[in-house]
Amino acid sequence: MTCEPADLTAADYLDGAREMTAADRPFLAHLLAEEAARRTADPATAAGIRASFPDPTTNRTETD
Repeated sequence: MTCEPADLTAADYLDGAREMTAADRPFLAHLLAEEAARRTADPATAAGIRASFPDPTTNRTETD
């Protein structure tokens, strides 16, 4: 794998998102998936990526 962020592909970011999901790091998974979606030319595919990794802060509940 490359160390240069500019050389990473959408697939690289999706792999990272899946790894973060498996590690129970949903916010990092969401951020990586967002970058993958930005690097995807097809709008339908980008929408599918975003739907697969929703923003966990929008459905978080606060407790006292």
